[in-house]
Amino acid sequence: MEGRYDIQKILEILPHRYPFILVDRVLELIPGEKVVALKNVTINEPFFQGHFPMAPVMPGVLILEAMGQAGGILLAKSIPAERRGALIYFMGMDKVKFRKVVVPGDQLVMEVRLQRLRQRVVRMAGTAAVDRKIVAEAEMLASLGEGA
Repeated sequence: MEGRYDIQKILEILPHRYPFILVDRVLELIPGEKVVALKNVTINEPFFQGHFPMAPVMPGVLILEAMGQAGGILLAKSIPAERRGALIYFMGMDKVKFRKVVVPGDQLVMEVRLQRLRQRVVRMAGTAAVDRKIVAEAEMLASLGEGA
C-alpha cells in the first residue's frame, strides 16, 4: 500500500485544477488494485449556485467525475513509469446508479477498483458513499491518451 496523499500530491498526479478538481485526499492506495479517496463537499462549490439554489444537491455527473478522478490516480500509480503523464479519458460508464443525494457538509468517499488494464483501455468499478452508505456506483471505461 502506498498510503495517503494530500492535495499537493494529488495535484502532481491529476491535470485537473479548480474548480474541477474533485478529490481532496487519498486515504488508501494499492497500485493495481484499488484507491479510496475523499471529497469534502462544501456550500462554496461553484455548482451549488445553480444546482439548486434553494436546495443544494451535488450533480450526479460530478459524483461520477469524482469517482473517475480517483480512478485516474489509481491508474497513474498502476501503469509503468514510462507511460505515466498521459491524459486519461472517460470512454463509457455502465451500471450507473444514484441512490441518495449528496449535499453540502457531506464527505464523499470514493472507492475505485481496477478490473482490467490493457495497453490503452482500463475498466474500473467504483462506489461513492456518505457516512458509509452508498450514494452512487458505476463501472467505468477509460483510455490512456497519446503520448503514453
